[in-house]
Formats: sequence, structure tokens, C-alpha cells
Amino acid sequence: MLDGVSLDQLRTFITAVDEGSFSGAARKLRRAQSMVSELVANLEGQIGVTLFDRSGRYPLLTAEGRILLADARSIIAGVDWMKARAKGMASGLEPELAVVLDVFFPIDAIIEAAKEFRERFPSVPLRLYAEALGGAYQPVIDGRAAVGIVGSLPFVPPGFTAERLTGVAFMMVAASSHPLAKINGPIPKDELARHTQLVLTDRSNLSADREFGVMSGLTWRLADLFAKHAFLLHGLGWGGMPAHAIKDDMAAGRLVELQVEDVPAGGLILPMSAVYPLATPPGPAGRWFIERLRTCPPEAAEVDATARLGG
Repeated sequence: MLDGVSLDQLRTFITAVDEGSFSGAARKLRRAQSMVSELVANLEGQIGVTLFDRSGRYPLLTAEGRILLADARSIIAGVDWMKARAKGMASGLEPELAVVLDVFFPIDAIIEAAKEFRERFPSVPLRLYAEALGGAYQPVIDGRAAVGIVGSLPFVPPGFTAERLTGVAFMMVAASSHPLAKINGPIPKDELARHTQLVLTDRSNLSADREFGVMSGLTWRLADLFAKHAFLLHGLGWGGMPAHAIKDDMAAGRLVELQVEDVPAGGLILPMSAVYPLATPPGPAGRWFIERLRTCPPEAAEVDATARLGG
């Protein structure tokens, strides 16, 4: 008998509870009260449970009815969710949006975009990856992500297109206790080469045999930006970091900017772009996400926006 339970019965049951009476449910549903009473009675008969105590002027939920009400709401919500997703798919909306983000892109900007995304596309799950260098391209190449927000490689793989979004300030820093932090004025590159540089490792093969922003022959390579940050704070080397990720450390004096020869004060701007396959451009949700990130202001507007750096 349970297989015969209909969505109409469940919706009527929920409406009767929400409206406080069968007559109220009838008005809400624009049906005869007798039809509402019959649908609820048939539901009770099919599940073998009394949902309402009808001994008073108005029907009251039984203890069993209160428990099963939550189940009924869950079932109806699930069906409505499925219908919304199916409607979106039929109109070209992605069933899911997977995006890979360069670790240098400001997380605060992503959070704000995600908040708006949830409101605009409630039926589209959002899947985010965080990678560096070629790793920010690899999920798009593999088809695991529809869009890549990248900025660390000065080339775009064949068959892909790139749309410029914004720029992220990138600074060379060291702990205040590091020997390089004691040098006043521009630091010659031969002096930098005498100290260990902390460099992000590319977890893909796209930058094999290429170095981006490496100025020292002494390098420690880390696959995680947070680990690099921690190593910098503990004076284990010097290296480049996105300005937004270290602003508190700079303000507190834990990290200091290194005045590197040929690098302007305040650092460089790392251009950030959205990449995707020419053959499978993003759908409505992906296109909205790209345009939303395009509104993010550059981290430092007066620095040469054509400079590229990946160390």
C-alpha cells in the first residue's frame, strides 16, 4: 500500500498542517474541503498511521503525524529540487559547475562570488579545486572542471581560450629575522642566489623543464601555498607571495618586502584569466561565475599589469 502514496496526498497533508485546518488547506489548494479530507484519509489508510486527531474543532497532529510530517516535507523538497534541476538542464543550465582556482586568487573574492552564485543558481552544485601553476590547467584539460581561473603560466594550451579577469599583487618577502630582510636598498640578484628560495611545485607536467620567477639555485619546493607561507614565517627561506595572503603579516612586521633588483616597490601584478576549452564553452552558470570574478578589483592598480611571475 505504501507504493500507492502520491505526491498529491503528501502536499495536501503538509498544506493542512501549515494552514491549520482542512478548510484552510482547501482554500489554499483551491479544492473542495471534502477532497482534502479524502486525500488525507486515504494517506492515513495507505501508511497505516493516524496523522490527525479529529476529536476537537480543528484537526491536530498526532505524535506520529509530527514525525512523519518531517519525512513528507523532505520528500516534497527533494522532488521540487529535482524538477528545478531538470528544468535548468533543459534550458542549458549545467547540472554542476566545477571550477579550478589558482591558489594566488583571493579567497575572499571567491567566497563573495559563491554567496551570490548560491542565490542565483540554487540547483547547481559548485565544486572547487585549488591548484598552482600547471595544476590549475590540468582539471580543465582532463574534463574534471569546466573553467580554470589561472595566472601562473605564460601560455595557454592548444584548444583552449583565455579571458583576462583581473590582477593579483605578488611580492617578494622574507621573515623579519631573515638575513635578506636586513639589507637596505635594492637587493642584487646574485645576493638572492645565495639564499634558499621557497618555490611552489607544479603538480602537473605542464611546466616541466620551465622555471617561473626562480632567482636562486638553492630552492625548496612546496606543493602547498599555506606550507610556503609557514616556512616563510619561520625564516626557512625567501619567496614570492600574493599580497592579500600576507597583508596581516606585513602589518605586524612578521614578514617584510624584499626590495629586489629590477622589481618595483609593492611587487608585480600577476594577471589572472579564465580558461576553458573552445569546444565546450561554459554554460549560463559558468559564464556568470566568470563575469562575477571579472568585477574583482586588481590588488595593486599602479604596478605594471603586464608583468608575469610564478615563483
